[in-house]
Amino acid sequence: MLPVKKSLPGDQQKLLAFYSSLSPEKQQQLLEFAEFLTQRDSPKAAVNEIPQEVVDLPRPEEETVIAAMRRLRATYPALDTDGLLDQASILMSAHVLQGQSAVQVIDKLEILFKEAHSGQEPG
Repeated sequence: MLPVKKSLPGDQQKLLAFYSSLSPEKQQQLLEFAEFLTQRDSPKAAVNEIPQEVVDLPRPEEETVIAAMRRLRATYPALDTDGLLDQASILMSAHVLQGQSAVQVIDKLEILFKEAHSGQEPG
């Protein structure tokens, strides 16, 4: 017996059509961006569990934008990233939707996090 095929809501069908029309590389980028957005809304760890010092995590030679976000959040664990996520989301959109290279976006993300950590106005 074949499984019953459920009809998806219109927005989900539209998203699936967009996904299907992309190259495998762009599909991966879209999945990474969706994962980023999902993590953005996840609950934070308890404050007393967060180390306050900067953790020196070296940047790998090859890194995705999502992996860079994870690394930077781990590098600056005490940093409240809520304010940064809007700006980081704009940078990630430039990568996913406008084709800006991952290296360029990661460079900008690193500056964004470093400025936020040092108390400078990001920008």
